[in-house]
Amino acid sequence: MSLVIIFLLWFFSSPFFALSQPTTSPQDFLLSCGDTVGLTTGRLKFLPDKDFQSLGNTTTLKQPGLLPILSTLRFFTELQARKYCYVFNVTQGDKYLVRTTYYYGGFDGGTQPPVFDQIIGGTKWSIVDTAEDFANGLSSYYEVVVAAVGNSLSVCLARNNDTTSHPFISAIELSKLDDSLYNTTDLNKFALSSIARSSFGDDARISFPDDLFNRKWNSFKDLNPVEENKNKVNPEDFWNKPPAKAFLSSITTTKGKPLQIQWPPGPLPNSRYYIALYFQENRAPSHESWRIFNVSVNGNTFFKDLNVTTNGVAVYGNEWPLSGQTNITMTPRDDMSVGPIISAGEIFQLLPLAGTTFPRDVAAMEELAKHFKNPPIDWNGDPCLPWENSWTGVTCTKSKHTRVVSIDLKGFEISGTLPESIGNLTALKHLRLGGNKLWGQIPEMKTLTALETLHLENNQFEGWIPQTLSQLPILREIFLQNNNLDGQIPDGLWKPGLNIQ
Repeated sequence: MSLVIIFLLWFFSSPFFALSQPTTSPQDFLLSCGDTVGLTTGRLKFLPDKDFQSLGNTTTLKQPGLLPILSTLRFFTELQARKYCYVFNVTQGDKYLVRTTYYYGGFDGGTQPPVFDQIIGGTKWSIVDTAEDFANGLSSYYEVVVAAVGNSLSVCLARNNDTTSHPFISAIELSKLDDSLYNTTDLNKFALSSIARSSFGDDARISFPDDLFNRKWNSFKDLNPVEENKNKVNPEDFWNKPPAKAFLSSITTTKGKPLQIQWPPGPLPNSRYYIALYFQENRAPSHESWRIFNVSVNGNTFFKDLNVTTNGVAVYGNEWPLSGQTNITMTPRDDMSVGPIISAGEIFQLLPLAGTTFPRDVAAMEELAKHFKNPPIDWNGDPCLPWENSWTGVTCTKSKHTRVVSIDLKGFEISGTLPESIGNLTALKHLRLGGNKLWGQIPEMKTLTALETLHLENNQFEGWIPQTLSQLPILREIFLQNNNLDGQIPDGLWKPGLNIQ
């Protein structure tokens, strides 16, 4: 497996092997992007992505010998969209492993895969650049562990300044994780972007069903001796529940010698990382089946006097600073009759979250999108975040708790109605919906105390003008001309400083 730095984030690459997904939770999703009927890989079923995505085009790659999961993709040609989102129904507070898979295959007639961004929730996750993998005949996948801040979780692609063709995607997998997994990280502040997950000394890749959470464990070997383990472990004994197969072999060294490994193999960008290391005594159970050693990372003490037994043990480092090459050294205690041993490891880069859009604003914007028959094509996912990828026509505050402050869709030819829930956008300053085909009654807006401009002209609104508009303290423009409204403008709206049309 090659590992390549992409700015602050890494991605994994893999040959054309089948992807897999646990079936134990109704909140797990497997999507085969661009597929029309779905496909089965082993015991696992991938759904077509058509119920999750209406944008873009689909294509089938004709490359001989390509596995079905990589043979279709969806690519996005809509230049006016700020992002292209898949939205999944999840449970607020639960944590999920998200994996995106990419295989270019020259779908656009070119030889160089396009470069673009991917976004998880409201946070820019990474830059997708699969050129090196594609040149080596490999697909690429990225992973992130994230907590759901609401009842939906979006996975989006977006163009950036380096995008010369069309963003594309081959597959998306979303797997619910148990509460104990990676529980030392505050997932309200960070996501965990996968750097490496390795079983030491083994040649086999490990995935579902051996790993019930659909994690992929790749083989790591160096020049150190490899020994097979004679004892079984119970994954339930570990917070992160690593698969038992990850302990089948271990890297070790001889008596009295430190065990040194350079893992992950490539250099890391200067950042903070979550590190989990897994150990097991490989000898048959006896009164001597244990070993004690110190663990250091780049010369800094990671764990002192670690006692490794046949039951296995794990140690964790949260927000650990790393830069460049990572060297892990295990130094045996002087009285040990055997050298140190290590079975597996995981490392994630801590990805600071971009903040959150005020949940009530998110719900109100989603409700507005449902009431519009033809909203802008990118009205999906987080309406505000990332700020450069907010919904078309939507402006938000750049603050810790982001608020919607402006909706400007003048002349978009949108049809539909304006729901009462518009009143939940209590930070809204400007609502400009003139020149559309909106109908129905103008809802009450007395809660929009920050509203300065209300433009609803040249639509098909009917009924009475709400009297409560006169209660908005800083409203300075209200345009209602060329609708089908009844009655007169309420007397309370005739006041100095308010421009009425």
